[in-house]
Amino acid sequence: MQEKLRCAIYARVSTDNQVEVEFNSCEAQEEKVKAFIKSQENMEIYKVYSDAGFTGANINRPALNELLEDIKQRKIDIVIVYKIDRLTRSPKDFYQLIELFEKYNVDFISVTERFDTSTPSGRLLRNIMLTFAQFERELASERTKDKMLQRAQKGMWNGGIVPYGYKVENKKLVINEDEAKIVKKIFESYITSGSVAKIYNDLKANGVKDRKGLPFSKSRISYILRNIIYIGKIKYVGKVYQGIHQPIISKDIFNLAQEIHKKKKRVLRVYKNYLLAGLIRCKECGSYMTSSYTNKR
Repeated sequence: MQEKLRCAIYARVSTDNQVEVEFNSCEAQEEKVKAFIKSQENMEIYKVYSDAGFTGANINRPALNELLEDIKQRKIDIVIVYKIDRLTRSPKDFYQLIELFEKYNVDFISVTERFDTSTPSGRLLRNIMLTFAQFERELASERTKDKMLQRAQKGMWNGGIVPYGYKVENKKLVINEDEAKIVKKIFESYITSGSVAKIYNDLKANGVKDRKGLPFSKSRISYILRNIIYIGKIKYVGKVYQGIHQPIISKDIFNLAQEIHKKKKRVLRVYKNYLLAGLIRCKECGSYMTSSYTNKR
């Protein structure tokens, strides 16, 4: 005997619509869907999920959340509603739900609208809907990128982790005076000592910690020394824009710190070229000795 398909009945009604409550109640929807299931030899009712008094404008509903969880647990084969708008009135939410049904191999049927993803025509319509959903996501992504670019061009911060030395007020970067003092000390110390290690040791010795209560790492200090946010600029997609936030460090001090960093890198490159290369010969064959290194230990 063929195993029957487990059907979930979903019903919803909004209490702010009295006509809907009286003539299209959850009970009335359930009875019509039950009658449909009864007419199908290969279907059986798994469970009824009912949201009475909830709007269809969003999907944050207790019974619907329970239904979605059961779908993820693979307890359901088909979701059946009286009308599509009982599930949701939002096209965006409907696309998302159809995608979730597709992911867990769950079919969807609307009794009154002949929408049935278990049929070829229903699957075609579902695929068209999913294509439009993907198209809408890509459009939304482009709109977001355009908006962020416009914000950057206006010198506005685009969000993310708030740079040390600043805080956010009304979506704008504002100087955090206590943290800014530490940022200034880091730059001043680097200009006089040229050593990230010394800054690290000094901060640790003085008990200076970051927002999470952790000591500053050397990589964090190096990042601060290279961050153009501190001279009132922002970077977005590789391009630098003048920011509307106040700088913590002057351009002269920042540029001097970058010059010191470049000089230290040049010294490291000279060291890696091996100063004695080409000067020492092999006693046995007379060939010049060469150098190599490895990261293996």
